Amino acid sequence: MDRNQAIGFGLMAVLLLAYSFFFAGTDKPAEQVAVQEIAKVEHLQQNNAVVEEDSLAQFRRAAALGAFGTAATGEASTVTLENENIRVAFNTKGGQVEEVLLKNYKTYEGDPLLLFDSESSETDIAFRAADGKIIRLSDLYFTPSEIKEVAAEGKTGKTISFRANLGTGQYIEQVYTLYAENFLMGYKLNFEGLDQQVAGNTMTFTWSDRLKQLERDLKQNRAKSTINYYTAEDGFDNLSISETEEQALVEEPIKWVANKQNFFTAGIIAGNSFAGAEMKATVDPADTLVVKTLTSQIYIPTKDVLAGSGEFMFYFGPNDYKILNNIGNDFDKNLDLGWGIFSYVNKWLIIPAFDFLENYIGNYGIIIILLVLYIKTILFPLTYKSYVSMAKMKVLKPEIDAIKERNDGDMQKTQVDTMKLYSEMGVSPLSGCLPMLLQMPILFAMFNFFPNSIELRQEPFLWANDLSTYDVFAQLPFTIPFYGSHVSMFTLLMTASTILYTWSNNQINTSMQGPMKFYSYLMPLIFMFVLNSFPAGLSFYYFVSNIVTFGQQTAIRKFVDEGKVRAKLEANKDKIKEKKKKEDLALPNACRKPCARHRN
Repeated sequence: MDRNQAIGFGLMAVLLLAYSFFFAGTDKPAEQVAVQEIAKVEHLQQNNAVVEEDSLAQFRRAAALGAFGTAATGEASTVTLENENIRVAFNTKGGQVEEVLLKNYKTYEGDPLLLFDSESSETDIAFRAADGKIIRLSDLYFTPSEIKEVAAEGKTGKTISFRANLGTGQYIEQVYTLYAENFLMGYKLNFEGLDQQVAGNTMTFTWSDRLKQLERDLKQNRAKSTINYYTAEDGFDNLSISETEEQALVEEPIKWVANKQNFFTAGIIAGNSFAGAEMKATVDPADTLVVKTLTSQIYIPTKDVLAGSGEFMFYFGPNDYKILNNIGNDFDKNLDLGWGIFSYVNKWLIIPAFDFLENYIGNYGIIIILLVLYIKTILFPLTYKSYVSMAKMKVLKPEIDAIKERNDGDMQKTQVDTMKLYSEMGVSPLSGCLPMLLQMPILFAMFNFFPNSIELRQEPFLWANDLSTYDVFAQLPFTIPFYGSHVSMFTLLMTASTILYTWSNNQINTSMQGPMKFYSYLMPLIFMFVLNSFPAGLSFYYFVSNIVTFGQQTAIRKFVDEGKVRAKLEANKDKIKEKKKKEDLALPNACRKPCARHRN
């Protein structure tokens, strides 16, 4: 063994001793260590392959985008903009909204309420390049600016811009501005120096939204979800609600388009106007994860974007009348307050009173009780007049019974004689119905107010966890047709109070006889089935309203003397006879007997 061999063997012995010393405490055999090292090398090779593949894909995409290919490479990242109400996240790949969180609201399960997220919602803008290629902003990478503070008209906020540089003096810029305590976000789209690179009259803003279930009642959630829009010529319109596909093609200027849900709306509003839109709503009744799929293709005039006037507003927020009413162009109609007179009753009578009470009282059950008292006070003159009219009918009951007995079942003659009696006494059988009819607009206005009032959302009262949806006092192990699988106690209380109120009325209203009397008791039972799945706030309102009305009638009964009512009717009878006598004396002698001319 020569010197070099001795040194070599000595070094090997040292290495073996060192290996034994450092790795003796491990449980991994040398083979396993070797395998792990090989795996690490393979993993690095795979990552390098992915990077090479991504780079290759980006290169190919850049080549396919022509003049816009310089912005087709980069890395995607997320930037956020927020205020007290909402937090908006943007993706630098496309520069579009990626997520919107409503900070002060939760889903029915108590989770953060994302009105817009990357899993279910997507927006994009596409346009035609001069070489005929279709370019999408989602193909381009944008560089975000720093978030800056802004102030305008006494309001402060934050703004951020995303820019895709395409060459010297050429870029696409998207600017978002979010002011404090606001649900509106400004959006400006600007194509600088690209007049010769962009073709076509319009750009297409695409919005796809697979609505997630935000409320407990999926059926109601679907019934309240649709696409609303506002045209410059015809005003507010919307896709009808059904379980089949609904779509609309609008070829006239549009001011705004909104994806409206039960209590929340996400929409886009044009500073000038959109050139038109195609909208579609689809629903799969068997899908319990997606409420409804809303898709819109909205056309933006290219000249507006090239001229630097492509300005818009996004709205991500609640269907709150106080907020929506300030946006203009009937944007408040995203809150369904009913049509015609019912809408005006809610806007001018119900909402102002509700808002006033809300400022001083935190319990919404008590607010509903006070709202009933407020409305019943307004309607008291009509209630009083209706009761007096029924009292008049009641004191005439002996005469009416005598007519029935005299005619012995002849309904037609009985009706004629009864109407003659009313005429002689100066009583109108409709005088009791008219006050009730005048109260109907308020009654029906509540059908729109309570199911759409976001103030009641997730507000508990007594056994109800949420006044904006049905209360579950008992869950049934089976489903009753047209009723459901739950028992709403507020609906049962409303039904019982309605039957009590009907019975009280029938004691006074003697004209309610036969089949009509039967149906007056049947209707509350029908409404018990209909309203079992309606909001607890609505059933509670009707229950309290019935109790207050019953109390009012009991009080009125103590002040209305039926003897005086009878005396007044007799006086009316004498006055009518005297008036008729004077009219007969005023006629010429030849006409005092009925002649053909006066009979006609």
